[in-house]
Amino acid sequence: MTDVVREEHFKIAKDKCIFANAGHFDVEINKEHLMSISKEKRTVRKYVDEYIFGNGKKLYLLGEGRLINLVGGQGHPVEIMDLSFSIQALTAEFIIKNHKKLEKKVYPVPRDIDVQVSNISREIFSIDIDVLNEKQKRYMESWNFGT
Repeated sequence: MTDVVREEHFKIAKDKCIFANAGHFDVEINKEHLMSISKEKRTVRKYVDEYIFGNGKKLYLLGEGRLINLVGGQGHPVEIMDLSFSIQALTAEFIIKNHKKLEKKVYPVPRDIDVQVSNISREIFSIDIDVLNEKQKRYMESWNFGT
């Protein structure tokens, strides 16, 4: 969605507020509004721009308002992309094999595909899974604990 954060938001934001975009494109934060109401803009460090208002208030924009995980992190790690593409490919295979039995609706990724990709990934990276004790299992199955 475009213009989620606009001039009126910048004007009421607290001094030294930090803005970052974790959306899909670089249109969620209206950078033109931010620039037009700022007296000065300066880069304070890589991927961090400081916008200074006439009253001295400072706002910070990370990654020029672009997707911060791609800008600041230089993209998605190959390991994450491997997992994502593996799930997508196996799910496409599932749909091809089962399309006659499936209704026309949105389905979650089948659990066995998630587990299969997880197990392969854990094996490749030599990752072991801890076994939950009874108290941990009760916690995970209940809404009575936590915040």
